[in-house]
Amino acid sequence: MSFSFHAAVAERGFDVSLELAPGETVAVMGPNGAGKSTLLSTIAGLVRPDTGHAELDGRTLFQVGPGSHHWTPPHRRGTALLAQEPLLFPHLTAAENVAFGPRSAGVPRRQAREQALQWLADVEAEALAGRRPAGLSGGQAQRVAVARALAADPGLLLLDEPMAALDIHSAPLLRRLLKSVLKGRQTIIVTHDVLDALMLADRVAILENGRITEEGPTREVLARPRSPFAAGLAGLNFVTGTLTPAGIRTGTGQDVAAGLDIAGHLEEAGPDGPSGAAGQPGVAVFPPSAVSVFLTDAHGSPRNSFRVEVSDMEPHGDQIRVRGGGLAADITPAAAAELGLVPGVVVHLVVKSAAVAVYEA
Repeated sequence: MSFSFHAAVAERGFDVSLELAPGETVAVMGPNGAGKSTLLSTIAGLVRPDTGHAELDGRTLFQVGPGSHHWTPPHRRGTALLAQEPLLFPHLTAAENVAFGPRSAGVPRRQAREQALQWLADVEAEALAGRRPAGLSGGQAQRVAVARALAADPGLLLLDEPMAALDIHSAPLLRRLLKSVLKGRQTIIVTHDVLDALMLADRVAILENGRITEEGPTREVLARPRSPFAAGLAGLNFVTGTLTPAGIRTGTGQDVAAGLDIAGHLEEAGPDGPSGAAGQPGVAVFPPSAVSVFLTDAHGSPRNSFRVEVSDMEPHGDQIRVRGGGLAADITPAAAAELGLVPGVVVHLVVKSAAVAVYEA
């Protein structure tokens, strides 16, 4: 691996290991307070862990713990951190901001300016070279900040929610530019947007409560989520329990029948359940679009029914997303009005077993 990292920060409940292959981009996703900023800050040298070690391209960034201590200062790590806000030097032009990294590394002024103009061209901002940050829009400033980070030729680029502060018109442009300039470059991108992970990352790591709870190729994690957070990213309802021959049994004793397991062969799996794993921890997932809402329990072949209290309702495209009991259903506004749905109403969320997929947790 070209980058390896492990660090623990007891005060923050943080204990994370992460590796990157050469040229790999990893998206780190998780709820607020999960430890994403701690991860980037520790790699960049802004937070000192209690124990841990990190190496980048064969160089030790830090080694801390009983009997050992090595700490490379932030400016010598070969990493570049791009925050949500561009943080450009206000007294310098865009070109001078981008040239700052090469100049700091000893590159002659004229050569550094040529490099800066090339990087600005790569992010479609060459026309902004003579402007100061005060004269730039948010999207323009963030493009200049990307060019400045890349001009320093970091061995590892750290992106902290780079699109978070941009409007709906600027974000797609920056995302497209990042897809181009990050190709073949080691990058960790912290994001809340599943589109960033799908477009920019080779792999995604889900960080919850200071721990990585699942990781893998982006599409695989979204297709087979193993945590409520990842299921939410994928837009799926997520129910945990113990695998049975028919599906799963939840902790409350409710049986959830499934038509197929994720590999498509539950019905042929025989008495041992999906993939021969009856009795093992399991997960059932199904989309909100497959869920119907009734005021009374529904009967028919074969269905799963969850009695819940409506907690909230929100627009979702041209439908209404109804939430309750940790589950969600998408129904039309007309159906919501006919049922008289409001928070506090007790309903039955019903999904046919054929729409439920199960797999080992």
